[in-house]
Order: sequence, then structure tokens, then C-alpha cells
Amino acid sequence: MHAALPYALLAAFLYLFAGLWQTAALARACSPRPGLVRTTGLLAVVLHALVLYFVLYRDGGLNLGMIETLSLICWVIAVLLLGASLFSPTLAPGAALLPFAAFSLIAMVGLPGTLTYAYFPPGVLVHIASSTLAFALLSIAAVQALLIALQDHALKTRRLRGIVQALPALTRMERMLFELITLGMVLLTISIASGALFVHDLSAQHLTPKTLLSLMAWVIFGVLLWCRRFHGWRGRRAVRWTLVGAVVLVLAYFGSRLLLATR
Repeated sequence: MHAALPYALLAAFLYLFAGLWQTAALARACSPRPGLVRTTGLLAVVLHALVLYFVLYRDGGLNLGMIETLSLICWVIAVLLLGASLFSPTLAPGAALLPFAAFSLIAMVGLPGTLTYAYFPPGVLVHIASSTLAFALLSIAAVQALLIALQDHALKTRRLRGIVQALPALTRMERMLFELITLGMVLLTISIASGALFVHDLSAQHLTPKTLLSLMAWVIFGVLLWCRRFHGWRGRRAVRWTLVGAVVLVLAYFGSRLLLATR
């Protein structure tokens, strides 16, 4: 663990720098520098990956405690966010997500977990990978929804400076939101299906609450996409459904773990 500490501290500093710069750019306190944010974030992602290697592979097994899982998801979020920013203006959610990745990294190093698993069958690995990617994409979508809410409020109150000037047009922001939700739903569907196929005896493994909450989130996002397609849902209604779905998903992934930890 001590070997990973210098890399973790440097990665956390880079995450914070990138996130705070993006925050200042959204507030129009400095000029937007997507190249700087992307490069700094990329360096943080590389160092974060190194720390994950030191922490997750331990004692001949794979350590996936709650904090380790959270940091792994934050790393995936950062990778997806920075990768997508090469093709579309998706760096804005990084103002919140990159600093959170820094805190998850420090927590992982400072508060190591105790759960160690020696082996995962291939089917379970598919479930873990699809779950992680789905959670990451839908987390980005949740922050995107918050930005849309701020942008929509600013436009309706005719406050046309600040964040409105820094973000893409509202219609483009909404289009990116639904692209994130659609891809997240595909992966969430794979996650639920692979869990049903390859994770046996849910009650014995205390996975029933997680499964039910994941299905509830799937229904919420599914209804949102259906109503967007056939009823033109957008604006505040789309934001509310996105945030509710994201909260249910957080409860599915981490609420069930906290429940088990208190037993």
C-alpha cells in the first residue's frame, strides 16, 4: 500500500487541478482549456490505473471491497469522460466527477478493504464489467442532467452569462444526455442478463436487494427513453427521471453493500 501512496497523491492532485480548472471555465473565471484539462486528466488516469493495480491485486486474489469498487468505477468514469471529449464537448461533467475521482482514490489508499476473491468465472467477469460501465455512463448522465437543469434555469430567468456561455447549446446538451442514457441502458441490460445467467443463488449471496434496485433503475431509464422517443420528453421532466434513476442505481450498487456491512 505504501508503494502506491505517492502515485495516488499525484493522481489526486492532477484530478483536482483538472476538475477545478473545468469548474472555473464553466464559471467564466478563466478561459476554457480543454486540451489542458484532457492532458492533466489523462496523466491522472494513468497513475490511477497504477494505484488500482497495486491495491486490487493483493495476496494472490482480487480485492473488491466497497471503496475499491467505488474507485474503480471513478477511474472508468474518468476514462470514458476524457475519451468521449475527443469527439464531443463532454468535459463539463468533469467539474464534479474528476474531483470525486481524487477523493475516491485517497479513500482507497487510506481505508483499504478486506474483501478478497481468488477467482471470477468468465460469466461473472462479464457481469462485473458491464455493471461498472453502465454505472459509469449513467453517472456521467446524471451530472449532465444537473448541468442541463442549471442551463435551463439560466435561460428561463434570462441570465445569459456564466455557465450558459460556457456550455454547448441546450438541444445539444440534451442530445448528449440521451446518448449517454441509451448506451448505459444497453450495458445495464447486459449486466442484469449476465447476472441472471451466471450469478447463482442470489439470496445466499445477499444480492436480492441489488438485483431488485437494478431492475427498478432499468425500468425508470427505459420509461424515460420510451417517452422521449414517442412523447418528446425533455427539459425538467427528463432531468428529474434521470436523477431518480441514478439515485436508485447508486442504492443498488452501494446501498446493498452498506446494508451487508452493518449486519
